[in-house]
Amino acid sequence: MEITDSGTLLFRNTMRVTDGHLDGFRRAIARAVAFAHEHGPQLMVEVFLDEERMLAHSFQLYRDSEAIRTHWRLSDPYIREVMEHCTVQHFEVFGAPDHDIVAALGAPDGGSFPVTISPRLAGFSRLETH
Repeated sequence: MEITDSGTLLFRNTMRVTDGHLDGFRRAIARAVAFAHEHGPQLMVEVFLDEERMLAHSFQLYRDSEAIRTHWRLSDPYIREVMEHCTVQHFEVFGAPDHDIVAALGAPDGGSFPVTISPRLAGFSRLETH
């Protein structure tokens, strides 16, 4: 199979919602997603919640590493608000982000969590490009 060339990056963030913070988490996620929809560079954002296990999964699709830099610059207050209600359990990057993106991956408070990066092998997208 031929490796195709694409700068597209997919993030999967698995978060554990802090006990007693479910409502605050829901509100913070709703504000963050609304802001990203209005102002962010993401091609797609989806957040799923497993209430029984108190785990949330956020998926974000970016055109390239520059879009991630833009997202981080614009969304920092929203990211921090979400993080008041959860901890990151695992962060997965699918694609090949620039080295500075990889170096910057970590908790906003300086803590750490497992990060995996899986380079792209092959694929396609039916998403419209602008």
